[in-house]
Amino acid sequence: MTGQETASALTQGGRNDRMRIRAAWMYFVEQMTQNDIADVLGVGRVTVVRMLAEARSRNEVKIAIEGELSETVGLERQLEGMFGIDEAIVAPISDPAADPIPSISAATGAFLSEAMKPGMTVGVGWGRTLFASLATINSRSLSDFNVISLLGGVSRVRRFNPAEFAWRFAQTFQGEGYLIPAPAVVDSRATRDALITRCGIQEIFDMADTLDAVVVSVGGIDSATTFYRGGFLTEEQRQELADRGAVGDLLFHFYDRYGELIEHAINDRVMSVDVDRIRRAPLRIMASGGADKAEAMLGAMRLVQPTVLITDEHSARSLLRNGAERPAVE
Repeated sequence: MTGQETASALTQGGRNDRMRIRAAWMYFVEQMTQNDIADVLGVGRVTVVRMLAEARSRNEVKIAIEGELSETVGLERQLEGMFGIDEAIVAPISDPAADPIPSISAATGAFLSEAMKPGMTVGVGWGRTLFASLATINSRSLSDFNVISLLGGVSRVRRFNPAEFAWRFAQTFQGEGYLIPAPAVVDSRATRDALITRCGIQEIFDMADTLDAVVVSVGGIDSATTFYRGGFLTEEQRQELADRGAVGDLLFHFYDRYGELIEHAINDRVMSVDVDRIRRAPLRIMASGGADKAEAMLGAMRLVQPTVLITDEHSARSLLRNGAERPAVE
């Protein structure tokens, strides 16, 4: 099955199928009570009873749990336990060499379709995965819904420009969009400070203090990331960051495998909401995957401490292997 076919199957299956299989897994494999399952899934006990009955009627439960999502549910539960996150969503993908973005973006779109609520203020990042998720989000009108781009614009990579994603995400829910009207990276710290204090950007940063949710992705340091292609990072700077232990970036904040930010002069020139503000959001959604991002994802789990992780099954296994060799997220 190709990545596009897997993404389509995942979208058609829908969140109800995932919830039902998760409930069956927790009840029959982990032997959790129906009340405990209801608490974990955020539903009523009657709903859990109904889902378990439906799983039986579909022959998804015999002596063991069957169904195409049962293996991914096991990975999800392991990720939740290892990293202390509220929910892991693992998108199935049969070929390890296939591009995981279609599957991850479909799962991301399905989750965002239900997670976004009226009255929310949501900070968003950028990248191929998030941009592709727009096609799978169910558009609807949400009252008093605000979207904030968490970093400035990128002029050379127009399709994946942070401003473009934030604007289209806001339009999907007929909300208001707020952008950082500046390049993603400026020439000096003095320019950055002047733009924030004198050009109205401080208001955007202040709004980021009370975010209800953030939606972000991560980039790997070794690949030719969007950041590198955008002309903001020279090869010499990229190598300097790698030599200092950088494994990836989140909103142009470079960090190591332990989730510690790397000391580098470029940090003073980035027009991006800082990590502390991102971590204060009660709902922190991280969607990412791919063999080239194994170390970057591990570091980001500690850096951002997401409450929801959306990835593919091969990245999930890699994250579990690497996580077992590192200190667990506190």
